[in-house]
Amino acid sequence: MTLVQEAKQIEPMIIEIRRKIHSEPELSFKEFNTARLVAKKLRELGIEVKTNVGGNGVLGTMVGGQEGKVVALRADMDALPVTEDVDLPFKSKNNGVMHACGHDTHVAMLLGAATLLSRHKKEIQGTVKFLFQPAEEDGGIGGAKPMIEAGVMDSPKVDYVFGLHIWSEMPSRTFGTRPGPFMATPDGFEIKILGKGGHGSRPDQTIDPIFISAQLINALQGVSSRIINPIEPFVLSVCSIQSGTTDNVIPDKATMMGTIRTLDEKTRRRAKQSVRQITRDICAAFGAKYVLEFKKDAYPITYNDEKVTKRVIEVLGTIEGTKTNELEVRLGAEDFSRFLQRAPGTFYYLGTRNEKKGCVFPNHSSKFKVDEDVLKYGAASLAKLALEFGKE
Repeated sequence: MTLVQEAKQIEPMIIEIRRKIHSEPELSFKEFNTARLVAKKLRELGIEVKTNVGGNGVLGTMVGGQEGKVVALRADMDALPVTEDVDLPFKSKNNGVMHACGHDTHVAMLLGAATLLSRHKKEIQGTVKFLFQPAEEDGGIGGAKPMIEAGVMDSPKVDYVFGLHIWSEMPSRTFGTRPGPFMATPDGFEIKILGKGGHGSRPDQTIDPIFISAQLINALQGVSSRIINPIEPFVLSVCSIQSGTTDNVIPDKATMMGTIRTLDEKTRRRAKQSVRQITRDICAAFGAKYVLEFKKDAYPITYNDEKVTKRVIEVLGTIEGTKTNELEVRLGAEDFSRFLQRAPGTFYYLGTRNEKKGCVFPNHSSKFKVDEDVLKYGAASLAKLALEFGKE
């Protein structure tokens, strides 16, 4: 039997696990129940387990029956602060929390892969590490860094590392990745504009932070259109502005939050400096003070090892019932990038878009849905990479 055929046999289990986790989503650094479920399933498979690794992380280790390389497979476990707007029998029970990015499926597929590999333990060359990571959605320190600091990439040292992510923009049963730079560094920022409040009928007696925010948002778009080289992949988005309480009071302050996405360190430095300069000059022009902070410890660029990724594309191309595409760079971000700094490997996608099933909404949407038919292929792909790269 092929791994896909074996995965079809355990498909009900994979889906059951996914639905349980989906109905009980947990935010970054709070993945307590998810971690307990993962540890329990791994122990049932006879896999050595360590819990509370770098927080709520779980490390499973399987030593194969033959000598070989050490391969790490990673799944993230956290959900998002989103209220689910999908009528499912396993809809989120936790108000305001939703698995809107597919991390529930990542956990289920990696547990599926662990199940498949446990059946082939004697055939495994080397060792497989299963990394169940918390706090990928944090955007700052995240969960990968604490797990690495806790030693998951050492003792024994990992030779190759792979991560799989569900993606709503690709058709179901389609794998996608690319060698080299793949995803961006995300520099989150917060700008507090400190003005002077007053009556809405006398703006001349105030320093209006909402008006200044509007000027600042417009000016910041010039970083992309007039400061950064137009052929460079780059995004600057202001995604939140909080200010005011009613219709006739100009408030004292406004708080803006946004993100910068870059694939080049020189571009990154120039963009951050431009944001500082524009904020300083606009606030000074209208007499306001400000506080500008960039989120510390932003995720690095996700860089797929070129040689390894070309081999990954070949391996994925052998999985029956699927297609494999080479993708363009993306300006999303991933702290899987930290694992790739410690060992060569690949981050890749599995499409879940299926119009007939209504799986058309983007990741992070309150209407996000997954075509569960793809989960068995994801589990088989992870298991196959572990088997193939164990003997590389």
